[in-house]
Amino acid sequence: MKNQSTFIAVILLWVLVACSTGSISPTPQPAQPVESTTPPATEKPTRKSIHKPVQWSALPDWEKDDLQPAWQAFLNSCAVLNKQSLWQETCSMAVLLQKPTNTTLKNFFETYFIPFQVINIDNSEEGLVTGYYEPLLKGSLKPSKRYRYPIYTAPAELLTIDLGTTYPELKDLRLRGRLDGRKVVPYYTRAEIMNKPAILNGNEFLWVEDEVELFFLHIQGSGRIIFDSGEVMKIGYADQNGHPYNSIGKVLVQRGELALEGASMQGIKQWGQKNPHKLTELLQKNPRYVFFRQLPADLSGPIGALGVPLTAGRSIAIDPLSMPQGAPVFLATTWPNSNKPLNRLMVAQDVGSAIKGGIRADFFWGFGQEASNLAGKMKQSGKMWILMPRSYTPELAQQ
Repeated sequence: MKNQSTFIAVILLWVLVACSTGSISPTPQPAQPVESTTPPATEKPTRKSIHKPVQWSALPDWEKDDLQPAWQAFLNSCAVLNKQSLWQETCSMAVLLQKPTNTTLKNFFETYFIPFQVINIDNSEEGLVTGYYEPLLKGSLKPSKRYRYPIYTAPAELLTIDLGTTYPELKDLRLRGRLDGRKVVPYYTRAEIMNKPAILNGNEFLWVEDEVELFFLHIQGSGRIIFDSGEVMKIGYADQNGHPYNSIGKVLVQRGELALEGASMQGIKQWGQKNPHKLTELLQKNPRYVFFRQLPADLSGPIGALGVPLTAGRSIAIDPLSMPQGAPVFLATTWPNSNKPLNRLMVAQDVGSAIKGGIRADFFWGFGQEASNLAGKMKQSGKMWILMPRSYTPELAQQ
């Protein structure tokens, strides 16, 4: 029993130390364990937004939105949400609707939901909206001179420690690391993996031809690989190394090598083409590394963190400390590089290492070149309203 309590104490101290340095949120960076025999007091992760109930008229263009695509996305969410008491009645009623019209859906939401405006803890009402997509990479099942950059499956030695089973207040925190003798230490960084690929020998399952495209596959979290035969394989996120995400676009801006307005995905790729001798060093500035798995070919979209397929143009990634996954969210923003309003009902079905804060969303654009262009250019301000069942009473809601 003493060994078990010591291990728990080590992990909790690990969490507290990492939280105090800002290196841990839902996916933390491991730290060196500290010997102790008494578990320290724990605190519930800080809520990152305020939910203020409002009237439906507060949602811009609510009356005009085509709710059908978001409705299908919400039904996908219900496959998970219906296991939670808060959502059971709402999801049970939702699945009873057969081929509903837009008017029927509008009435359904207004009957069973209450809109809450999402407000940042500093009382501001706007935040950042970026975009992501499902990329297509040329690849092979075997390495060659052309296909020399590996895509890895999750290594068996990668430890994932879920604290929520013992401490529910830490349910959104997962630690990742590896054993070094009897110590749990941080898993290898991107730089360590790139410089010593033998670390992951045996975990290669695909090889691609472009190092920059592979890096952005890690950022997107899912994609498709097309082989020379024309066959396509879908792959998705399996795990990651537990290190914090660091934007290489921000690095280039800080160095004065890119202007802020040029630090888009397209701008970074162009920089890489002009500076191939600097590319490897730049990529290693982001210590996070992502592992992948093959997905069924018949999936309608990549699998998000909620565990259901994403819907192009209607799924978003959010910070789970700001709002619950699976919930409908009305988003008011603008089209990429434009002042044209983009106001529509979305569904929170994914999370991301760079998606942190109250009003913060990553808009899933789907698959293809157009999706790539829109996602790479999207860096807009926006407002958000979360739609919750009428029994929902958030602790921080303002009356």
